[in-house]
Amino acid sequence: MIIERAERVLESRRLCDHCLGRLFAKLGKGTNEERGRAIRFVLNMERSRRGLPPLDEPETCELCGNVFERIPGLIGNMKTAAEGIEFETFLVGSRFPREVREREEVLWEEFGIETAEPINREFNRELGKAFGMATGKDTAKNPDVVFIVEPYSGRVELQINPLYIYGRYRKLVRGIPQTPLPDFEDSVASIICRPFSRTSGGKCVFKGAGREDVDVRMLGNGRPFIVEIKRPKKRRLNLDAIAAEINESGKVEVLDLRFVSPKEAEQVLTQNHRKEYLALVRVDDGVTPEEAKYVAERLAGLEIHQRTPWRVRNARADRVRVRKVHEAEARWLDEKHFELRLVTDGGLYIKELVSGDRGRTRPSVSDLLGKPAWCERLDVLNIFDD
Repeated sequence: MIIERAERVLESRRLCDHCLGRLFAKLGKGTNEERGRAIRFVLNMERSRRGLPPLDEPETCELCGNVFERIPGLIGNMKTAAEGIEFETFLVGSRFPREVREREEVLWEEFGIETAEPINREFNRELGKAFGMATGKDTAKNPDVVFIVEPYSGRVELQINPLYIYGRYRKLVRGIPQTPLPDFEDSVASIICRPFSRTSGGKCVFKGAGREDVDVRMLGNGRPFIVEIKRPKKRRLNLDAIAAEINESGKVEVLDLRFVSPKEAEQVLTQNHRKEYLALVRVDDGVTPEEAKYVAERLAGLEIHQRTPWRVRNARADRVRVRKVHEAEARWLDEKHFELRLVTDGGLYIKELVSGDRGRTRPSVSDLLGKPAWCERLDVLNIFDD
């Protein structure tokens, strides 16, 4: 049946071995060119037995226009497109003109072909194999770069996939925001991104797993973050050297830098984190050691109903969030101050937990004391990975 169908096709179409073999791509093993050459050989033996002339491979294939002969030249175009770009893995895609794909589909329908594969799939595979042999690079499911090739014009578009780096940062000083803001010279993001951008030649995008206020330090084990580097020219980055440069700032310190996959990066940014805080609470009406201890005992294990804080109401959806205080300890300092160490669910606003935020957070430290209190100073001590 294969030989009979191939004969009917070749009697009306001038096809190269690639395009002939591709009609039967789902049958047997080997390349389509090898398959087409074998089918043509057996067919011509049969035709010779019947006294018929051979159906030899034409000088020009009417389906593909001998596009597979363009592969050596296209490899050169791909190398040119990737000049100055560091990569180890790649994939190839192609853009074939609509008329070529339509001619192929008409052929399948006319001869009832159900075992074929599209021309672009074979072309991508063959060009990828040839480019890998010419450069020593490997194909991969999640490659460093993707070449999009227009086979007939020779145009090559290079898509450079991002790099993702995981780390944790400590913000050692108050008075710098996490991301750039007007009137602030530096931010956590800018301090971290500068060496990444310079060494990679790409655009660095900083993404923190949550954030702290400008006047809050981030200490302890640090806040998880992801650096995404778009269109990097260099991928083999010395993360230890980059960390050392960031840490020299004296403002921000990074820990545990490592490369991660896009999926791992997403998990870091969407994971829930419990947080440990140290708040300095001020009570102008005065506070006793017993009152401080009472506040901590009541808060431990308590669910807090917190409407979006007044100060961020324009940037966050106005809704009530329920968060839990898991641990609470108090240390009385003087008649107006005590320290409150808290371990809470992520997303609980601690300043508002202390002040009550005009009744938007209940219960609050102010509620429990029965008099106004506010957070005079706040540090994030640790962020725990649940």
